[in-house]
Amino acid sequence: MKDAGQVAHWVAEYPLNPTEIDCAVAVKLKILDGKCKMPPSEKVVMALLYDCISHLPGERLPASMRDLIAQVGPQPDEPQKLSIYEQRVLAETIISRPIMKTFKARIRTQGLLDPQDLEDSE
Repeated sequence: MKDAGQVAHWVAEYPLNPTEIDCAVAVKLKILDGKCKMPPSEKVVMALLYDCISHLPGERLPASMRDLIAQVGPQPDEPQKLSIYEQRVLAETIISRPIMKTFKARIRTQGLLDPQDLEDSE
């Protein structure tokens, strides 16, 4: 599993475009609401990725989603999880599945996450 320094190095080598930044925000929301099916080690890496890019502009997701992420912290309570769930569903309607799949394939191909069957991380 990669640490914060390795993830930051990866981001410097493979910068995310605004659409991919939106994808990283959506994954962070999914992790926080408990619906992410990635292995625990990959959730840690994706949270570190979010930390590295959270200040960068996305393309379509509202800033309120990032504000919510910052507000709830790493261990949201049940009412906060409901708010996160609502925002995650909204994010998933804004970002198409093909765009998210392309993002996940890229971060695997370029070594942020281990290569595996991409369906496992849906």
